[in-house]
Amino acid sequence: MRALILFFIGIIFGTGTGVLLALPSPEHNHASHFDPAHDHTTVTPWEGDEPAIALQLTPDGDADGSFNLFVDTKGFTFAPEHVNQASVQGEGHAHIYLNGEKIMRIYGPWVHLEGLPSGALLRVSLNTNDHTDWGYLDMPIATEMFVP
Repeated sequence: MRALILFFIGIIFGTGTGVLLALPSPEHNHASHFDPAHDHTTVTPWEGDEPAIALQLTPDGDADGSFNLFVDTKGFTFAPEHVNQASVQGEGHAHIYLNGEKIMRIYGPWVHLEGLPSGALLRVSLNTNDHTDWGYLDMPIATEMFVP
């Protein structure tokens, strides 16, 4: 019986320690990824109705992992001419993430992507001109899908 109690105590403390070690460090700032000048931890509040965002991923030719991505938005305008300027309600660009890692930014609804592994998680966020995430109800405006 004593061995069983010690076993369960070990499981509880081991699990708790594992969870604590897996949590991100407070010093870890995703703004340092790819470009230290761009802060990806701040959400700029979206005023008015939440914009819609949907993804269409179409295979491109015979190359494995080659796709054309269409980012369909309603209530949002791509504004490449204003990048790196102050935020303007309803405009900006998008950031594309593959399995949690930012791979590019886009300034229009269409983009060609190569080397996408089947089953990978593709995420697209809407961003302001100054690169912060647009947020609705304090949540980034983004959508995700798995690569077929």
